[in-house]
Amino acid sequence: MLSTHRHCAVAGAVVAAASTAALTLLGAGLPSVAPAADEPDLSRFYEQKITWAACKGDGMPKDLQCGKVTVPLDYARPGAGTLDVALARYRATGKSRGSVLLNFGGPGAAGISALAGDGKDFMGLTNGYDVVTFDPRGVGQSSPVSCGEGGAEAFAKLDASLDDGEPQAALKQVQKVADECAKHSGPVLPHIGTINASRDMDVIRGALGDKKLNYLGFSYGTRLGAVYAAQFPEKVGRMALDGVDTLTESLAEQGLVSAEGQQAALDSFITWCVKDVACPFGQDPRSARQQVVQLVQSLDQDPVPADFGQQLSGQDLVGAIGQALYSKQLWPSLEGALANLVQNGDASGVLRLSSGGTARPELPRTGDRPSGRPSGGPSGGLVDPGDVPVDNPPAALMAITCADTPDRPTAEQITQDMDKLRAAYEEASPVFGRYRLTEVLICYGRPKGTDFIRDEVRAVDTPKMLLVGTRGDPATPYRWTMETAKRLGGSAVVLDNKGEGHTGYGSSRCASQKIDAFLLYGSLPPNGSSCGPEGDR
Repeated sequence: MLSTHRHCAVAGAVVAAASTAALTLLGAGLPSVAPAADEPDLSRFYEQKITWAACKGDGMPKDLQCGKVTVPLDYARPGAGTLDVALARYRATGKSRGSVLLNFGGPGAAGISALAGDGKDFMGLTNGYDVVTFDPRGVGQSSPVSCGEGGAEAFAKLDASLDDGEPQAALKQVQKVADECAKHSGPVLPHIGTINASRDMDVIRGALGDKKLNYLGFSYGTRLGAVYAAQFPEKVGRMALDGVDTLTESLAEQGLVSAEGQQAALDSFITWCVKDVACPFGQDPRSARQQVVQLVQSLDQDPVPADFGQQLSGQDLVGAIGQALYSKQLWPSLEGALANLVQNGDASGVLRLSSGGTARPELPRTGDRPSGRPSGGPSGGLVDPGDVPVDNPPAALMAITCADTPDRPTAEQITQDMDKLRAAYEEASPVFGRYRLTEVLICYGRPKGTDFIRDEVRAVDTPKMLLVGTRGDPATPYRWTMETAKRLGGSAVVLDNKGEGHTGYGSSRCASQKIDAFLLYGSLPPNGSSCGPEGDR
């Protein structure tokens, strides 16, 4: 089973750095040797050699090797500083035709820990490739950003401010989070985002010695792949995008669509659950859906005690449910955890589910291991695995999402629209609507993000790419697959995976086989072909 931590939904976007600067794009294709007259010389980055060695850290697989590449902190001024990007690989088992690069989503998901945990799922690809992944800039070991404990505390108060009808108070909390992020994140923060991560991928390609980039991206990783295709069309090899992200929707639209998608996934789970006499909500689907809403409302009013002196609120429960919906294989665990909560008041199973990934930005609770360690220092060197801040995944998700997003509604617009937005979100999902509403606020007061993704990633002139959309995906709805395929143009080939959960690889044998066949042998399914659902209970 693929880890639910692998594929984090981009729709759970949050706060970027207070000092985020405008990102500079210098053209679609970067030369590996001689630059054009108006472009900086990047040849030393493309010509570097990677030194591979055993990976540091407890529990790392013995056959997983780690390395790094050095990239410019600012591609417009490559002499103004560098940072290191952490890499990991499994060697090809036979004759290698090069590498296939993996991105596990987020934004904010570290590639190295994901590949270390889920490596068995990709061993088929080692029949022809070195399977390589990386921690994108600002993520994991690659100059990780952090918002510190103060950011965690401020973000935790957003729901309460909105519930009290005080969006202005919530906006002040958002500003506090941004200030804490800037304080704890270091020089990488103004240079974070998908545009620069894509350029880092091209440096990785060059350092690996590959003429073309072969790539498998999940969830947010599909956006990263699409941006690469727009920036470096002549360097695209075999590219598979699974759990396809939106390239155009605002954060408010993304949150609304995510609430709808999660509600649809919850309805599917309830339909499955009520077929079992052990379902804690009985055997009537309509009654069961109402009981879930009532349970969330009850826990918001009167949280139950949980481990380590914590309490489980209704919104905590919503987050745990959202995590379990990422994979149908987790549905039995969700059923059991809900039964234990409803029948015994025991929140332990729910808390175990909630620790599996990030359905919406969740900063650490006060009292967790301190965050806010230095992010690599002025040299931009790698951080040891044990020194990655505990809040790095949500902190990076915040920074990258806002760097990618040009929309900046004013305080007046947010205040004026809040009642209408709240009603729309609650109509989209009586369970997830409130949970996702804070996404409307997250980039308030930040410098405008890039327009490139929304305006320029379209009609790419590349070889055929495989786009996989899953019908029951709670994070990246199938409609995004179709919308992104239309934007990318004739290069996009769509596979319709008629299953449940987030992404198809690893959960659908059919989807996995078709992705592997394309990456290994160039064999593409017909555009619009499908994979059927696989079993039930």
